[in-house]
Amino acid sequence: MKTNRNNLGLDSLTDRVLSAVFEVSGTLGAGFLERVYERALLRELGLRGIEATAQASFAVTYKGRSVGEYFAYLLVENTLVVELKCADRLVDQDNAQCLNHLQASGATVCLLVNFQRPKVEWKRIVHEFQMTAPLEAAVAQMTG
Repeated sequence: MKTNRNNLGLDSLTDRVLSAVFEVSGTLGAGFLERVYERALLRELGLRGIEATAQASFAVTYKGRSVGEYFAYLLVENTLVVELKCADRLVDQDNAQCLNHLQASGATVCLLVNFQRPKVEWKRIVHEFQMTAPLEAAVAQMTG
């Protein structure tokens, strides 16, 4: 099975961002507000040469019309959305919020990061998995 190069790049970026998340968590520990972690992570990403935009805004459209804006804590290299939390635990609404970020931004991956616990908690949320053409053909042959 062939691996899509774009996926490899996104996986590598995800790993690099998670490394920065772990550095921030290890340095600051738990208990600060989300805004503090946002600023620290933005700084850490910059130190690592990773481009990130804080409070990235995305237009939400409905039937071809803009109906509002949606904000993500961080947009990394115009590809990866990062949603930050400081909560006792991650809940279904957090997953739904990540999916909304992905839908509004057109990105496919969101990292959901919770800094509340002594050991940082995170999830990788993927929107609209798309098969590559060779895989689609293989699946068609197996089912056809």
